[in-house]
Amino acid sequence: QLQLVESGGGLVQAGGSLRLSCAASGRTFTNYAMGWFRQSPGKEREFVAASSWIGDGKHYGGSVEGRFTISRNNAKNTVYLQMNGLEPEDTAVYYCAAGPLISRGLDLSSSYSYWGQGTQVTVSS
Repeated sequence: QLQLVESGGGLVQAGGSLRLSCAASGRTFTNYAMGWFRQSPGKEREFVAASSWIGDGKHYGGSVEGRFTISRNNAKNTVYLQMNGLEPEDTAVYYCAAGPLISRGLDLSSSYSYWGQGTQVTVSS
């Protein structure tokens, strides 16, 4: 199995930036697709971004594309989410997820096998 721990959440003003990190341990990191999801109270979990284990393919949800950037450092077993131009609507708990050997359906929660506990991001207006 894989263990995931998110960090980097906090309180920022609208228009600000924040970088989230997800540290993975337990199994080889290079064979996993990594994804970021977020969830606010009363709302469904929403796809944010994903990085395929094949090459450096990247995918984004429509609400964040152009503002967020996902990256990964396999040597450090870490995936990042750089968030720019934050808006109050981005307020949520952000979760890191991992899926072994998957390259399709990266926007679906069901595609992922392992999840972190989440980190809170709050954007004030």
